Amino acid sequence: MTGTAPMRKLLRPLAGAGAVLAAWLATPAPAAAYIGPGAGFAFLSGGAVLLGSLFLAVGILLLFPLKMVWRAVTGTGRIKGDTRRLVILGFDGMDPQLARRYMDEGRMPNLAALAEEGDFKPLQSSYPSMSPVAWSSFATGTDASRHNIFDFITRDPCTYLPVLSSTDIRGSEKELKLGKYRIPLGKPTIRLLRKGKPWWKVLGERKIFSNVIRVPITFPPDEFHGVCLAGMCVPDLRGTQGSFTFWTTDSALAGPEAGGEVHLVGRSGDVLRGSIAGPPNPMVEGNPVMRLPMRIDVLEENRRIRLTIGPKGDQQVLELGVREYSDWITLTFQAAPVVGKVTGLVRFYCMGTAPEFGLYMTPIQIDPGNPAMPISHPKVYSIYLAKKLGPFATLGLAEDTWALNERVIDEKAFWGYAMHIFEERKKQLFEALDKTKKGSVVCVFDTTDRVSHMFHRYLDPDHPANEGKDTEWGKDKIAESYALADEVVAEVRKRLDPKKDRLMVISDHGFCQFKRGVNLNAWLRDHGYLVLKDDAPVDEASGKPIGRDWCQDVDWSRTRAFSLGLTGIFINRQARERDGIVAEGRELRELKDEIRAKLSELVDPKTGEKVFREVFDSERIFTGPYVFEAPDLFVGYVRGYRNSWDCATGACPAEVFSDNTKSWSGDHCIDPREVPGVIFSDRPLNTDQPDIMDLGPTALHLFGVPVPDYMQGRPLFGPREAGGGPAVGESRAEEAAA
Repeated sequence: MTGTAPMRKLLRPLAGAGAVLAAWLATPAPAAAYIGPGAGFAFLSGGAVLLGSLFLAVGILLLFPLKMVWRAVTGTGRIKGDTRRLVILGFDGMDPQLARRYMDEGRMPNLAALAEEGDFKPLQSSYPSMSPVAWSSFATGTDASRHNIFDFITRDPCTYLPVLSSTDIRGSEKELKLGKYRIPLGKPTIRLLRKGKPWWKVLGERKIFSNVIRVPITFPPDEFHGVCLAGMCVPDLRGTQGSFTFWTTDSALAGPEAGGEVHLVGRSGDVLRGSIAGPPNPMVEGNPVMRLPMRIDVLEENRRIRLTIGPKGDQQVLELGVREYSDWITLTFQAAPVVGKVTGLVRFYCMGTAPEFGLYMTPIQIDPGNPAMPISHPKVYSIYLAKKLGPFATLGLAEDTWALNERVIDEKAFWGYAMHIFEERKKQLFEALDKTKKGSVVCVFDTTDRVSHMFHRYLDPDHPANEGKDTEWGKDKIAESYALADEVVAEVRKRLDPKKDRLMVISDHGFCQFKRGVNLNAWLRDHGYLVLKDDAPVDEASGKPIGRDWCQDVDWSRTRAFSLGLTGIFINRQARERDGIVAEGRELRELKDEIRAKLSELVDPKTGEKVFREVFDSERIFTGPYVFEAPDLFVGYVRGYRNSWDCATGACPAEVFSDNTKSWSGDHCIDPREVPGVIFSDRPLNTDQPDIMDLGPTALHLFGVPVPDYMQGRPLFGPREAGGGPAVGESRAEEAAA
């Protein structure tokens, strides 16, 4: 988005914006979306954001002529490579085996043509092979020990409690009390915990513009020469990673394990009543949850419903049919009289009205047109997109996998919502291409990943998650999501100049079935490495002590190792954990080797197969400055296995193994060599083993910008350079050890 014309288009929708006072909030949040805590929340009411963004945009416009003169004199902003524009399309979770299959079946003719004209190869994923880790490696050109993202969550070594690994949100420490009201006297702190400099920021230092759309782990967005719409780990308005709400008359529907709330409502004739829970109120003592009243009228002999939302005098009314999504609806929560308004967006979906009533509401999205938190850079960018393209989902994990996992919605409802989000992302991509004629455009689509997670069971008739569920309707949906990605590639190629523009299509990892869960804490307990408190609950059938979520029943004075998250084991180290008992040096090394050796021989009693391809010592595969913060061991499962759901939350059940019966039936949190991503390019690559860390150096190389020494990846075009990061697998470990 360069030049005065695009800036006028940014400014036009902002005319007449007024200001209101600021209100700030920081609260913890429950488990949601991917297993783990929420990001927390700290909001600024939108009017102040809008006015500040307007002044920012005006200042940029006024300084633009001076910048043009300076660039002409100094040569900054001049592209020295042979590329005018680089476009990178990310299709999260696209698997190379499935991609090849669908290309051979004719479902992906455009990607097949791109592969024929240029290249197509598996793309080595990160260690571990998880979206936040891999996309951080994509952005920085480094491995996890250098960008410090090892999982969705980590533990606070001072408390052993889980914290989100990517973002730290803290509220104002000072406030003025006026009766029951509180006026914050300072701003909150919202920090991105990913280390390292993304390659688009390096380009920006040369005044080469980038438009970055929904790349994971970009919240809050970096400041750079360009625009960014933040992706994965943007919270919802309640501060979680995605909390749905479901109202029902069915008393048999139990509360969900995670990811949302189910409310039982009574029906009087054709009328039901409930309330919508918003964020806690930052301006009232005790932070009470702000709520909006809601009346539901069942219409047309149970075929439609009417929702009346809000207090009297400030109500909005909408109607929708059964099994139909509403448009985006704006919810306004009033923190205090006159001041402190915050808005969010939701969609409603009626699952049915008879014999039982069911109404689903998506997590409350931060309103991009009136953002309560910094979800874009500059702040005006999300406002511009909302004014230009209409409202859109902003939650980092927007497709509501937990609502389907908890079966408050079905596959058809999940697919419909995913398609809405996919269409929104397409509009954002094409807008970026239209406005960015020079520089880079990066856009990540999440649909392929989310559909693969929730529909992978359809590809395996023997999957334990199939029991009691549909096995026909969704059996082609993964293929359909790949075909939709292929259509996006076709549309993008029409907009590119093959002589001056470069196109690359990538994914962060592939996919496989997730059929059996392994609870590492139960294994560690059975082998004496993890000890539960004397008063911990006891499983009646086995007589074994069991531990609840977040390691709350662990006796740290006797525990040497524990697991939290999706891929690793932490050693309770004296030099790191609050109550650590394992000494550094020989004791630590011997303990890790002992656990690795025993886990490597672990066999699933149901199948008779080993469950690990390799168990990695983090200090042998990583050499970066943040390896001390990492899990000490990473577990490389074979296909079909993963940390169990209760292992991810730090629980310790009676049994080590369990069937995965949730709709979330596919995964990739295994040995990275089992689940590489994909890379398509419009020109041949210079290696048969491209790595996701290579993308940053490649982008810089194409624009004639020197690759920083800290980047481990290597450019994928031109002569293959020596050095860079170690290869994956055994060669990676061997090189690091050497």
